[in-house]
Amino acid sequence: MTGNPGGGDLSQLRRLNALAAIGALRGGPALTLTELAGRTGLSRASTEDVVRELLERGWVAEAAPTVGTVGRPARRYRFRADAGRVLGVDIGGHKVLALVADLDGEVQHSARVSVTPSMGRTERLAAVDAAVRAALSGSGTAATGVWVTGVATTGLVDGTGRVMLSEALPEWTGLDVAAHLRALVAGPILVENDSKLAALAESWRGVARHAKDVVFLLAGLRTGTGLIIDGKLHRGFGNAAGEIGALPAAGWTRAPEHLRSWPGGSPRADGDPYAAAEDVFGAARDGDRKAQAAVRRYVRDIAVGASALVLTLDPELVVIGGGFSRSADLIVEPLRRELDRWCLRTPEVRVSGFGDEGVALGALRLALDHVDQGLHASGEIAPPESFLPGRR
Repeated sequence: MTGNPGGGDLSQLRRLNALAAIGALRGGPALTLTELAGRTGLSRASTEDVVRELLERGWVAEAAPTVGTVGRPARRYRFRADAGRVLGVDIGGHKVLALVADLDGEVQHSARVSVTPSMGRTERLAAVDAAVRAALSGSGTAATGVWVTGVATTGLVDGTGRVMLSEALPEWTGLDVAAHLRALVAGPILVENDSKLAALAESWRGVARHAKDVVFLLAGLRTGTGLIIDGKLHRGFGNAAGEIGALPAAGWTRAPEHLRSWPGGSPRADGDPYAAAEDVFGAARDGDRKAQAAVRRYVRDIAVGASALVLTLDPELVVIGGGFSRSADLIVEPLRRELDRWCLRTPEVRVSGFGDEGVALGALRLALDHVDQGLHASGEIAPPESFLPGRR
């Protein structure tokens, strides 16, 4: 190949080099020029040029010298995670959880508002407003300073942020969740199913972060799933991938009824289905045979749909999350035995460590992915200020 690269080729090369440097610095410790050159594969001279440009544009800052270093320390550079903020919101049956994070995904503040499954649309949206405002206030973030918001909700969600179908929350079908959030914060609003976002969180920072193919089971008063295929969240053509619970033969609809039918619940569980389920699991743990039988029937039912997904995808991992994951000591082994019974190859079964924050973390990851797409789609590495709503 002869001739010199054109101006457009050089501009594209500089942008790619800058993206490589940002990727090497983001989410990690500060690096010297030599270390950064080694991470990116760039020459020392090219690394110096890239860092100089990123310093000028505000994406990189010089880190403070290491305390106790003898002699003049080499300059170290860090990604400016504090240059922007993203918001993640989980709208559930029992809580609304809002998280504000920096551009590395580190949570700066969280706010939680309790709700009930029977609560109507107006009350639940008021709880959303309260959680979001508290999270923003606690993190010192203005509503206009949010770059992107990710929102998790139950049910099927279309590409515009509207809930197409939700059987778990009253008056929720047809709600334009994105439109409601636009009145609270600036920037793009991305809305997705909660099980899918819980799977995304596991793939990002959870027990599935080193796996490429994963079936995530959201185990609770309802059962949902999220699928990770080749390291990416799989949505399907109509965003309904994994909704095997819609098939009655899968058993997911009737599975929680086995726990509700146990007769030994305490007065505190009256009218509280989660407390009732905790009573069943607690009694099973203590040796109550009827409670143990109820748990076995529950596991057998969720295992039917789980087996169908395992046979279809042949995943490396099955991850159990959601409210019932706190009783994984009673669920994992029976589930593994059922998978052994039905599947040609039983994948490893692991338990999420996120508790009830996994869905909100997935919403944060959804927002951060949008930021990354904006960086890669830009014709140049623009200053962080250009990502603020109304600046692009």
